[in-house]
Amino acid sequence: MRVFLAGASGALGLRLVPQLIDAGHAVVGTYTKDAKAPQLEALGAEAVHLDLLDRDAVRRAVAAARPDAIVHQATALADAKFGRGGFDRTFARTNRLRTEGTDSLLAAAAESGVRRFVAQSFASFRCIREGGPVKTEDDPLDPNPPSSMRETHAAMKHLEDATLAAGGIALRYGGFYGAPNDGLIVPIRKRMAPIVGDGGGIWSFVHLDDAAAATVLALQHDGPAVYNIVDDDPAPVREWLPVAAKALGAPPPRHLPAWLARLVGGEFAVVTGTTARGASNAKAKRELGLTLRYPSWRTGFAAVRR
Repeated sequence: MRVFLAGASGALGLRLVPQLIDAGHAVVGTYTKDAKAPQLEALGAEAVHLDLLDRDAVRRAVAAARPDAIVHQATALADAKFGRGGFDRTFARTNRLRTEGTDSLLAAAAESGVRRFVAQSFASFRCIREGGPVKTEDDPLDPNPPSSMRETHAAMKHLEDATLAAGGIALRYGGFYGAPNDGLIVPIRKRMAPIVGDGGGIWSFVHLDDAAAATVLALQHDGPAVYNIVDDDPAPVREWLPVAAKALGAPPPRHLPAWLARLVGGEFAVVTGTTARGASNAKAKRELGLTLRYPSWRTGFAAVRR
């Protein structure tokens, strides 16, 4: 297929371009920073500068590309920094890409007759925080997310609802790792990522290469559908964080009582550290044929830091 890849120059996009090409697809990849164009071209993609928030430009770019499929991986999270109460502020532009950008891509797809659409969503911190520790795609989402995350939750819901309404596929990825600038690296090294309370919050991870491979698989399937793209090992913070620190050669993480974490990091820090639920990849394995190079972060973290 000829694939229009929005966000091709991002952490996942740069892993996805060569995998798409290896699978026999031609790739038209978008970028926003000029320095990324040569990198995309070296990987074998046709590079196109595009602001996804410019609806007319999106329509023209998709029409010119004449794709068979559109993959939406655009975010604005490079060098993102998270602070107390600032989650939605950090994600403000990404939220627009997930709402306005998704709408523009879907409108352009409809205008150009593109019926295959795959979009990036997120699994972690979104599942309802009751019942068992690991949730499937059929379980409800959290009806009451922390106040600092409500706009971000709403943007992801918009993306998923719009994608499904158009017959597309939404991929709920776990927390990415495998890039040299992974967002958790600096906080862990500086001991700014503590184990909060009992450390019982469940996180789901996925290596960037596995996330890209799953995306290639999704292109071969019809929607509408939602899939959790995560590894086999959802785990509480008290288990994965010390392993991550050791892999980075960092000191062991600090322990922080929930009341103090709430003062320092807001409700987000408490929820993600103590009550968050993980995600199951059983549906993706069953329907997409998902196989993982890194089935668990327990070996993945160390492998990518060698």
